[in-house]
Amino acid sequence: MASLGSFLETQGDIMRSFFENAAQVMGSNAAMPGGPGAAISSPGDLNLTNLGELGEWAKAGAEIQQMWFTFLSAQLAKSATGAGAKAGQGLLDPAQWLLVSQSMAKSLPQDMIESSSKLASSTMQMWQGVASQMMDERDAKDGDGLVTTPKARSDRRFADPEWNENPAFALIHQTYLMLSEYFRNAASNMDGLDGAEKKQLQFAVNALSEAMSPGNFLATNPVVLKRTVETKGQNLVRGMRHLIADLERGQLTHTDPNAFTLGENLAATPGKVVAQTELYQLIQYSPSTDQVYETPLVIFPPWINRFYILDLTAKKSFIKWAVDQGITVFVVSWKSADATMQDVVWDDYIRAQIGAIDTVRERLKVDDVHTIGYCVAGTTLAATLAVLAQRGDADKVKSATFFTAQVDFERSGELKHFISDPQLAMIDQLSPDGYLDGRYLAATFNALRGKDLIWNYVINNYLMGEDYPAFDLLHWNGDVTNLPAKWHNEYLRDLYRDNKLVVPGALEADGTPIDLTKVKTPSYIQAGREDHIAPAESVWRITNHFTGPLEFILAGSGHIAGVVNHPDAGKYQYWLGDKDAETLEAFVEGAEEHPGSWWPHWLEWLQKQSSKKVPATGKRKPGGRGDKVLEDAPGSYVKTR
Repeated sequence: MASLGSFLETQGDIMRSFFENAAQVMGSNAAMPGGPGAAISSPGDLNLTNLGELGEWAKAGAEIQQMWFTFLSAQLAKSATGAGAKAGQGLLDPAQWLLVSQSMAKSLPQDMIESSSKLASSTMQMWQGVASQMMDERDAKDGDGLVTTPKARSDRRFADPEWNENPAFALIHQTYLMLSEYFRNAASNMDGLDGAEKKQLQFAVNALSEAMSPGNFLATNPVVLKRTVETKGQNLVRGMRHLIADLERGQLTHTDPNAFTLGENLAATPGKVVAQTELYQLIQYSPSTDQVYETPLVIFPPWINRFYILDLTAKKSFIKWAVDQGITVFVVSWKSADATMQDVVWDDYIRAQIGAIDTVRERLKVDDVHTIGYCVAGTTLAATLAVLAQRGDADKVKSATFFTAQVDFERSGELKHFISDPQLAMIDQLSPDGYLDGRYLAATFNALRGKDLIWNYVINNYLMGEDYPAFDLLHWNGDVTNLPAKWHNEYLRDLYRDNKLVVPGALEADGTPIDLTKVKTPSYIQAGREDHIAPAESVWRITNHFTGPLEFILAGSGHIAGVVNHPDAGKYQYWLGDKDAETLEAFVEGAEEHPGSWWPHWLEWLQKQSSKKVPATGKRKPGGRGDKVLEDAPGSYVKTR
């Protein structure tokens, strides 16, 4: 698959080098003649009026070249001394996600991909040729001054009028949309592939199509060209700073990195770290009510992300809201993996969940606890409940709530595109020290929504030179965690690929066979209607395996916003229906829509499981007299990179 590999590498090189090209363009344009007082009204009117303007362009070009030279020199110095060897292995430039598609392509039909990549390469050359010819011409326009294009295709990426006011750019983006449509149709209609292979092909074609958008390149984006003219290249200077910062960080930036501080304006709900192991810290939050429910709540967030997705700003925090309802809340803050965790496997996380449950029961002298498992931690909680049931300890857990958690992976969505044998082999290669750098996982999730999570930021922050917004959710999204490689590989193979969790006895933990049909714990199951990571149809299937009382709700939005939806926000909706329906489709057909957040409905359900209250005294107030605690929330594990 040499042709596709070369194509992908070329696309990455294009993105990394466009600033150098821009500097050269500035230099050549600086010599263009321009009459005194000439106006700049469009990207084609690059008339520089005086020596002052020439100086500004030259200064911008010199700044760009100097920053890039300084960065490359520093990288070469690190390589020469060996200091950057390890960092180089994990360094992710903003185009690094193409590695994923490159590995994926090895398992796809060769003729299809090679022909597509050749066509795409030819198309890029055509774009450049058309642009170079038409930028120097004055083509006829209709009476409104706009180019008319037969059967014009629309796309929000090209909504700016600049894409249609110039014939060249109208032709470029319309040709691109036409070819993208051709690629997608060809992938969908290709014969000789099974369902999984066809979905992989469709995903790869879509990813490549997004990468080739003319909006992603300086020379073919009229909005960027106009900004460059208006700022005399200063947008590219700012963009170069953003690019180099991301290259040094090894990760694409989505938000202002200085806007949030853990413990101050994120993860700021008051509490204490009351226990710690080599795998997690256990946080207990301080009560805000005089009376609290007797049965405490233990939340298991996914260890592929930071726990504070449930404790963002106060107006979004599920943890603070739950505390304010009178619930004694504990949260497990997982440690980001390092080389000491190279032998950690799924059994260790199941033991950790059981250990946290026992610690809370002992600390508060209660018989049982409520639990929540989010995403992968919810999948693990299902296994933990099965182990407890097999051992006769099911009564330790009063209830279990599952946020977007899968147990049956037959229809597990777009992440299955990354579970082919070449992908798994690549993951092995990326984990030489026994853990997978979290930036690779972030690149994978970004690739699922490349248009919004990759190229949108390339355009806005690198090309347009815009500053990053302050957005708490995106800050959390970029706060990556490393994963134990052995656990990660086994999880992908045993669950995503082989779907063993739903086969009774196919898996075991600490010698105890896992059989989900033995789980009779009352369970509340939440799925997101637009969730592309844990599709609602996949989450629904937990109802086919548990044998205890169940409540299923379908929330509006996706994997994050469908969960993190504070009642005060007044956003989205949720659906309640027949939890005994045969399929999700049947559930939806008979479901009733309710406006707003589903959190109050969950609270009502929780109260039905256990409504007794007790005074918020003693160890219900962590860190009080005689109570030894380790440190303030949010603890140190969440800050470890």
